[in-house]
Amino acid sequence: LFFPEEPHGAAPVDFLQELPSCQSARRRRGGTQERRAAPQGPAATRVAEPRALQQDGGEQAARPAREYPLCIAEKRRLRDFQQADIKYLSRWKKWKRSSRKSLKKILSEAKGVSSYLVLWRHDIHSIEGRFGTGIQSYFSFLRFLVLLNFIIFILMFSFVTLPIIISNYGIFNSTIAKISSKNIDYNCTIYEPSGNKGLVYFYTYLQDLLSGTGILEVTSLFYGYYTIDTVWISIMRYNLPLAYLLATFAYLALSLLWIIKRSVGGFKQNLVHDADPFQSYCNKVFAGWDFCITDPNAAQLKHRSLQYELQMDLEEERLKQKIADRTIKEKLRIYSLRIFINIIVIAVLSGCFYSIYRVTVFSQEKSNDISNLNFQASLLVQYLPSIVITLANFIGPQIFSFLIRFEDYLPAFEIILTLMRCVFLRLANIAVLLFSLWSQISDCAADKCEPCGYNYKLYPCWESDVGQEMYKLMIFDFIIILAFTLFMDFPRKLLVTHCSCKAIQWWGLQEFSISDNVLEIIYGQTICWIGTFFSPLLPAIATVKYFIIFYIKKICLIHTRKPADKPIRASTSNFFFLIVLLIGLILAFIPVGVSIASIPSSKACGPFRHFNTSWQVVPDTILGFPRGLQQVLFGMASEAFAVPFFIVICLVMFYFMALAGAHKRVVEQLREQLVLESRDKMFLIRKITEAQRH
Repeated sequence: LFFPEEPHGAAPVDFLQELPSCQSARRRRGGTQERRAAPQGPAATRVAEPRALQQDGGEQAARPAREYPLCIAEKRRLRDFQQADIKYLSRWKKWKRSSRKSLKKILSEAKGVSSYLVLWRHDIHSIEGRFGTGIQSYFSFLRFLVLLNFIIFILMFSFVTLPIIISNYGIFNSTIAKISSKNIDYNCTIYEPSGNKGLVYFYTYLQDLLSGTGILEVTSLFYGYYTIDTVWISIMRYNLPLAYLLATFAYLALSLLWIIKRSVGGFKQNLVHDADPFQSYCNKVFAGWDFCITDPNAAQLKHRSLQYELQMDLEEERLKQKIADRTIKEKLRIYSLRIFINIIVIAVLSGCFYSIYRVTVFSQEKSNDISNLNFQASLLVQYLPSIVITLANFIGPQIFSFLIRFEDYLPAFEIILTLMRCVFLRLANIAVLLFSLWSQISDCAADKCEPCGYNYKLYPCWESDVGQEMYKLMIFDFIIILAFTLFMDFPRKLLVTHCSCKAIQWWGLQEFSISDNVLEIIYGQTICWIGTFFSPLLPAIATVKYFIIFYIKKICLIHTRKPADKPIRASTSNFFFLIVLLIGLILAFIPVGVSIASIPSSKACGPFRHFNTSWQVVPDTILGFPRGLQQVLFGMASEAFAVPFFIVICLVMFYFMALAGAHKRVVEQLREQLVLESRDKMFLIRKITEAQRH
């Protein structure tokens, strides 16, 4: 049952002590240590392996032979040893081993079958084969958002919309209960949705579909529809306000955890990639080729992109040397120019924000008087904030890309800074829109808020109004993407293909910019996160929207655009996409949290109309618990619990920081060992060469 041991003395001890790695270790310890006469190297491993298996009573022998770091012949001998060892096992251990193997086989087959059920599996693989992993990462990211929105929709529909549907149809002997309003002024409870009554023109339905008003305002799409307090399903009481609030927390927490889980792998790859400039060169030269490419044109494009990356690395090294050699006069000139350009950037951002604020206020003030306007004018008034935000999102990045050329940054930092400015512009535009709405909702001048706590005359159900703005932003964003493809990309493709004019040929096809396309869908996803609280079925619209966008972008990539000559790496792009998406999620936390905790809830609609704020449903529910549980929960919310909890969290954080520092030192030592191993190999080669000469 034992492998034959190899003869000792294959390498003399004195000879091994001459190795550079041994000398370095001896210098660290400050002296020499006696080496054991036990067998070293692979021989000891081969002897110790079966002994350990035998001592473990066969438990470790269940590990497949292919998982051991042995050569093929030794793996075969180990497999024979494992099979012979089965004879001496008890029936229980035999059954346990066979069950483990069967379960592992079933799981492997199930995983293989489930891979065929992955959404757009074949399409994404074909895109990866034709255009590489960089563009494939965009479509994989789009698939992730489709799945995320679909799960959010299932969550909101199951816990918020479905109970009302069940109660309306009397399924499971269910009924509904509404609590009568007490201590609430009658004026606060007046809410008359602008539903279509009587004979209406056909274009009115189109206007309702685009703006979320009319027939859509009184459906389950918006917050104002959910006016039920309790649903009784048989003998079970379902607290709809609490379920609405918990479902909101659930979809935000689910999004946060899923994004963090996906970003961990990209963070590790990005950390390894940026750890050492020399390692970056080695990765490009020896591991930069994308073996998923099967198309000759894509292969030629990959050649050019690798060449471009190497040129940019060399240019970056040249610029670093140039920066190091700058005089004080040149530094003052560059810093002064950067300050001036940043002032221009701030002015552009301020102009965008002020324009959005003014048109939002104008649109909200005129929205109650659109009955006197025709179809086109009323639609323009309602969509005015969305139009201005879209124009700002289009013009701002063009200005930033032009100004960055004069700031004299490194090429890699230029890309990052431009992208971050564009991200800030897109997300801040949404924040300014919400701020404009809340300034109107909380406008209490001339006692407009008395006695409801908000401007009930202009916004009797302000949550539905915010949901309509988010709905219009999402619909308009989809219309712009579709219109740009139909009326810009396809005509440009026809001109370039069928017109031989030099100016047209120089203009060429538009590049498929991964970063710009990702910013588009992250902007839409941020709108979805914010709007889901005010429009519970908005994730369903986002799912359908991204599902259609996938095919629009695929057709656009294959037929009307060309891949970028300066692509970004797949690992870097995946990590960047998720970081920007995480920023959008954090931005969504703020308006949703403010709406729940600070702004008084509407008294005329919604599940929280009997509470001062949406958050008040939580302490109100806790008051219905047993007294002991109440004391525990209120104690957890008090300062006496929060301060020690914060201290424990800090200690845990410091522990993990120390652990990360220890791991970093271990990694540095392993790198040193790799360097020493390479020196050992060179030393041994030199000794062998000298021995052959003699």
